[in-house]
Amino acid sequence: MEQVREKGRRWVISTEEELRQAIIDIATETTRKLSIFTHDLEPGIYDDPDFLEIIKRLCLSQTYARIRVLIADPTRAIKNGNNFVHLGRRLNTYIEFRHVREDLRTHAECFCIADETALVYRLQASRWEGIADTFEPAVAKLYGKMFDEIWQASEVEIEFRQLGI
Repeated sequence: MEQVREKGRRWVISTEEELRQAIIDIATETTRKLSIFTHDLEPGIYDDPDFLEIIKRLCLSQTYARIRVLIADPTRAIKNGNNFVHLGRRLNTYIEFRHVREDLRTHAECFCIADETALVYRLQASRWEGIADTFEPAVAKLYGKMFDEIWQASEVEIEFRQLGI
């Protein structure tokens, strides 16, 4: 007999649109902390207007909100521009970007963790397939710990801090 989940929901994602919606759903669950591990700030996902509005509202309504973003290869986001980066420049006390140290760029996965309870996870950053769950604290804490270790070893990306004129 299968045990019934008391909290949250879990679903499989397989397309870019499903991933975009899953990220928005998980970001909506956030009350104070969002941790994102990405390879290139996937265009169309992290610069989506709905996602950006959620982030903006979170930062402006919660004094202790903190958005941390680890980027393995920020070249495309810097070169092509990204609305999330622009928002981060305006709300730089809440949103921080770091460039993953070169020897730690071996991670093929990417994920987004909300408040150490909800997450979107993809095993391969180059593919859209993955899972999303609005309440999975054990798994979220596991990836949160890995995120924290990489965060501590990584450096602030200067290009993301510079103001564009």
